[in-house]
Amino acid sequence: MTAPNSPLSDFLPYLLSVTASAVSDRIAEEYRARFGIRIPEWRVLVVLGDAGPRTQRDLVRATLMDKVAVNRAAKALEARGLAVRRANTRDGRSHHLELTPDGRSVHARIMPLALEMERGILGALDEEERRTLVRLLGRVRQGAEFSPAGEAGAGLTAGPVDGLADGAADGATRQDMAA
Repeated sequence: MTAPNSPLSDFLPYLLSVTASAVSDRIAEEYRARFGIRIPEWRVLVVLGDAGPRTQRDLVRATLMDKVAVNRAAKALEARGLAVRRANTRDGRSHHLELTPDGRSVHARIMPLALEMERGILGALDEEERRTLVRLLGRVRQGAEFSPAGEAGAGLTAGPVDGLADGAADGATRQDMAA
């Protein structure tokens, strides 16, 4: 554990990392216990549930996970009958992954739990503080992303999600708030 007055305790990348890990650990147990899925599978499932069928490349961009993690998550969802791959009619070299009816059912049950857990995690904050936190995290993420040309803030994002945290999306995504 870091000493409260050490330089590390104020180092933003460290604070974001340990905070994300704490949130992930808290919700991962619920996802495993209730739905038998891990965090990477949850990320892929909710992107597919919110955005519809996507290629693996789309999922890598939307979840900010590497392609191996996305591939493993997709295979796990397929093995459980929650997702299926279909040929991409626009590009014969790739496939779209989409939720099955069982996958859509899990998505419909897991999202209320995710939002309930979000409310619990953010429970110490009032509504204005929550909106501010989400807005500031979105700005930090923009500043941290880089385009191939190295321009700050021009990276790939999963896109805004309306209605996140009781209407406080302000440009954040569910994936931003997810572990």
